[in-house]
Amino acid sequence: MTAAALLVAAAHGVHDPGIICPFRALTGIPCPFCGGTTVFIELGSGHPVRALLANPLVFLGAIVFAVAPLGVEDRWRSVAPRARAWLFGTAVTGSGIWQLFRCGVLL
Repeated sequence: MTAAALLVAAAHGVHDPGIICPFRALTGIPCPFCGGTTVFIELGSGHPVRALLANPLVFLGAIVFAVAPLGVEDRWRSVAPRARAWLFGTAVTGSGIWQLFRCGVLL
């Protein structure tokens, strides 16, 4: 993951592709996962706080992915399916609202 973050940061430094999210490009409204690429660019550039502010949900997902081999998945699976769905839905909804504020759609 570190190598991928460094590679994305280096590639972004050479060529900024602009808005990559198809939903945002078509509607002008950010999706709950907007800023995901920015998370990895900022992590690869050594700016974890900026990465967290770009998209807390993707940032958390990256951390969970990185520590998954340590048994986090077993703990997640021990949570009732209905509670997991509620947690995931709440996280995605919160991320969507965060992105609307971050991108200036809601002020």
